[in-house]
Amino acid sequence: MISLNYRDARPIYEQIRDELRKLIVTGALSSEEKLPSVRSLAAELAINPNTIQRAYNELEQEGYICSVPGKGSFASADAMAGAARKKELLEKLRELMRELRWLGVTREELLSLVEEGEPSD
Repeated sequence: MISLNYRDARPIYEQIRDELRKLIVTGALSSEEKLPSVRSLAAELAINPNTIQRAYNELEQEGYICSVPGKGSFASADAMAGAARKKELLEKLRELMRELRWLGVTREELLSLVEEGEPSD
């Protein structure tokens, strides 16, 4: 389910958060599907449960998962959470594009990057 790269500069909790986010966004984890418990995932990955909890907390703040006391954490079915995250990411992209333009990246180069990142049908 999740693989860690110990040579990655990102902290472990970020790698876990990003992997889980990718599983949710791609549909590998379906809406309202139960995630592994903090303890079981920590044992599976041989890391501290606090690391998993931090990743889960961030995903919950971003709206990708919801926690139900006594039941566990679940992939979110809340469309509003997705809309809020989309808005946040678009604003980050605008900021990044402004900086790239300031650094001299051309419109054509930006469009080329967008086309590279588009999923193929």
